[in-house]
Amino acid sequence: MLRLCADENLNNNIVRGLLRRKPNLDIVRIQDVGLSGADDPTVLEWAAREERVLLTHDVTTITRYAYERPEGGETMPGVFEVNSSAPIGQVIEDILLLVELSFEGEWEGQIGYLPLK
Repeated sequence: MLRLCADENLNNNIVRGLLRRKPNLDIVRIQDVGLSGADDPTVLEWAAREERVLLTHDVTTITRYAYERPEGGETMPGVFEVNSSAPIGQVIEDILLLVELSFEGEWEGQIGYLPLK
């Protein structure tokens, strides 16, 4: 099962909905691990160290930093950029689908976009 972390800009209704649907989901919020206000490289470093795929609405800066990690020989367990205008229910369903069907390490070095098309 994928281990997830939610960037502090991710809509908390998504996190709450995920946990309501799957209470044992392994997800943490960046602000709950003491990284509130941290820059993107710090968040990505923490996610890599913890082997957690990052969920974010940040499509402006995170992509560049995420791709720089593997190029520099660093791990990057994956990022899912969530369209902030997408229906929350669809995003929750897509994340749960990815959690159930993905295998460990599958998203290493990759960026995915939600909702799935």
